Amino acid sequence: SFLASIVEIVEAFTIILAVSIVRGWRPAIIGTGAALALLAVAVVIFGPILELVPIHALQFTIGILTLLFGLRWLRKAILRSIGVIAMHDEDAIFTKEANALTALERQKLSQLEWIAGMTAFKAVLLEGLEVIFIVIALGSTRTSDGGNLIWEASLGALAACVLVLIAGAFVHKPLSTVPENTLKYAVGIMLSAFGVFWTGESFGIEWPGADLSIVGFGLIFFAIGTTLVNMYRPRYSKSALAGAH
Repeated sequence: SFLASIVEIVEAFTIILAVSIVRGWRPAIIGTGAALALLAVAVVIFGPILELVPIHALQFTIGILTLLFGLRWLRKAILRSIGVIAMHDEDAIFTKEANALTALERQKLSQLEWIAGMTAFKAVLLEGLEVIFIVIALGSTRTSDGGNLIWEASLGALAACVLVLIAGAFVHKPLSTVPENTLKYAVGIMLSAFGVFWTGESFGIEWPGADLSIVGFGLIFFAIGTTLVNMYRPRYSKSALAGAH
C-alpha cells in the first residue's frame, strides 16, 4: 500500500507544486482540500458496503480489478524499461503544468486562480481515487479472525503521503529523484500477484502454501517481465539507432 500510494502522491504533488509556484499556495490548498473532502466522502459512503458483500464476490471483483490494475502498471513499466515509451518524467509534468498556467496569466487574472485551483483539484482527485482503490484492494484481505487489513493499508497510504509532503517541504522542486518506473514495476508485480491469488480464491482454489503462494506469483511475474525486457530492449535499441541513421 505504501509503495503503490507513493507513486500516485508524487504525481499529484508535482502538479500542486507547479500551481503554487505560478499562483501561490492559496488556490493549490483550496483545490487540494476540496478534492480530499470529496475523497473522504467517497470512503465514508463506500467503505462500509464492503462488509455486506459476500466474501467470494468481493474476492472475485477485487481480484480481477487488482489484476488488471497491476498488469497495466507492469506493462507500462516494461515498455519504459525496453524504451518503447519514454520514462515518466516528473520534471516534464512540472514544466508542462507551470507553463500552461503561466500562459494563462495573459488572460483575465480573475479566471486564473479558479483554473489553478481546479488544476490542483483534478490532480488530487484522480490520483486520490487510485490510492483509495489500492487501499480497498489490499485492505480487503481477510485475516484469520474474519477481519480485514483496511487499517494497515490505510496507514501505509498515509505514511506515503506524509513522506512525500516532508520530502516536498525540503526539496521544493519536482521529486524527479524518485525511481518511479522501478516503483511501478514492483507495484505492478505485487498487484498482479494479489489479483491472481484473490481471483483463484473466489473460485474456491486452495493455493499451495496458502498466502505464501503470492510470493510465488510475484516471482513468476518478475521473471516474465525481466525476460521480456532483456529480450526486446537490445532489439529496440538497434532499431532506434538504425532509424536515426
